[in-house]
Amino acid sequence: MAVYRITQVRSRIGTNKKQRATLDSLGLRKINRTVEREASPVVEGMIKAVSHLVKVEKV
Repeated sequence: MAVYRITQVRSRIGTNKKQRATLDSLGLRKINRTVEREASPVVEGMIKAVSHLVKVEKV
C-alpha cells in the first residue's frame, strides 16, 4: 500500500482550530517534523485541509 511522507513547512500560528486539530491528528506539532501515514481517503482529506502548511511526498 502507498505511504505518504508529510512534513510541516509552515507555522500553525494564525490558523483556525480545525486546521490545528488536523495537524495534531496527523502527528505534526512543529515545523520541519515529518511523519509517514498510509494512503487512505481519510488521510488524503486531512492533507487537503492543511495543504498550505505541509509538503507531501508519495513513498
